[in-house]
Amino acid sequence: MKDRESQESTETKKKLGRRVGERLRNIGEAGRESVKNPKSIPGRTGSWFKRWLGELWKVRGGGLYAVGYIVCFIYFEIQTALGEVTQAGSVREFFENLVSDFLFRFLTETRGNMIKSFIWPVYVVGINPPYGVIALGLAFWLFPIYLKKPIERWLFGKELIRDDKAAE
Repeated sequence: MKDRESQESTETKKKLGRRVGERLRNIGEAGRESVKNPKSIPGRTGSWFKRWLGELWKVRGGGLYAVGYIVCFIYFEIQTALGEVTQAGSVREFFENLVSDFLFRFLTETRGNMIKSFIWPVYVVGINPPYGVIALGLAFWLFPIYLKKPIERWLFGKELIRDDKAAE
């Protein structure tokens, strides 16, 4: 019994270690490629962003809740970053505080933004309570009918087609 549990935990650790290793290799490759060919930065950033959205989509259930979470999280993060930039008196002050103060505050505020993003339906209902509830209900009803498949096709493309064929 213990051997099986330790074997499963070892496999899980290897999977985590492999994932971390792959991500570190990808970051290193991206750094080398960015130095060699700076024009490749926007394309790489777009693919990373799309991959990140896909992971969030899967983790948050792949529905309207996931979209609401992603939209709220990005909104709150942009709001936090812009607040930090506007608080700096000058560009020099911003970069001096970037490493110590900004990163620490930004990371702690990111956790707060995650928590606020989890309760995004409360914000929708709070806009106009009686109509917010109706709008949220309609959105949860209509989203899977009209928007879920196009979003999944954009995020996963060929993976989604393969999964659909395998299910048949």
